[in-house]
Amino acid sequence: MAVTEEFARLTDPFRPELLAHCYRMLGSVHDAEDQVQETMIRAWRSYGDFEGRASLRTWLYRIATNACLRALENSGRRPLPSGLGGPGEYPDAPLAAARPEVPWLQPIPDALVSAGSADPAEVVASRQSVRLALIAALQYLPARQRAVLILRDVLGWRAAEVADLLGTTTTAVNRLLQRARARLEQAAPDQNQMHEPADPADRNLLDRYATAFQNADVTAVVQLLREDAVFEMPPEVTWFTGRELIGRFLQARVLTEPGRFQMIPVAANGQPALAAYLRDHDGVYRAHSICVLTIAASRVARVTSFNDPGLFATFGLPRAAPAAAAAAPVPSR
Repeated sequence: MAVTEEFARLTDPFRPELLAHCYRMLGSVHDAEDQVQETMIRAWRSYGDFEGRASLRTWLYRIATNACLRALENSGRRPLPSGLGGPGEYPDAPLAAARPEVPWLQPIPDALVSAGSADPAEVVASRQSVRLALIAALQYLPARQRAVLILRDVLGWRAAEVADLLGTTTTAVNRLLQRARARLEQAAPDQNQMHEPADPADRNLLDRYATAFQNADVTAVVQLLREDAVFEMPPEVTWFTGRELIGRFLQARVLTEPGRFQMIPVAANGQPALAAYLRDHDGVYRAHSICVLTIAASRVARVTSFNDPGLFATFGLPRAAPAAAAAAPVPSR
């Protein structure tokens, strides 16, 4: 019992950052949680042999990285709809058939990856390293390239440390890193332009978006979008780009009447987000989607609406909106 208690006391503080690491590797919060659990089981079984030649943190990261590499052996990348094909051209037409069998990319709540850290700089760094554009781009990398880039560029490991973990040479690691950086730049060249909503103006933008959405005010929603904005809704394959097409789609298929949605602010991937509840035929607002917003130049550059009610539990949210929230009037702005 004493060993188990000591192990838990020493390792539990690392769980949030290990979860972030596994999420960067896997692109799924559920798979990441599974691999963190696997890491802790393996670490506990081997704890008696841990000789302290490396730090406990490094040792846990080694186990977690190898667990993720094994998990990736028989799995493909987790895409977003915009990574599978071109944008839709006819927003008034029926959507293409949803593809629930696709292992879609998932969002991760900020609270899970920043828990336990009292250092504001560490919290910001953690959130920046799980931004949706980066996680989506990492999915284009082969597993070992992905691991090398994360260990070197996100965690700051030395090439020799990564080589030791992967059982290869520093020359091979540097070659993998060079290829990974080139492919990442090709997959997401503008990700560094997107920023966290750190000032009141950006937070106000999120509030205005939520209000306009709840009021079914398509004109107001569109005015908040960048001209080249993207709107996607996994597991729906169809996605749209450009304010005009997005507005037409929302008008025809989504914002058909005021009060159809209730939006609750959350935070995911170091970005502003909204939990959307959709009014059912019985008048109850039920879990619909987690909408992650990417903000650039004081406009909404991308809306990724993860239409998966199963995500709400991960965010600590109920499957039905509280009656007080659902009944609250929406003020005009």
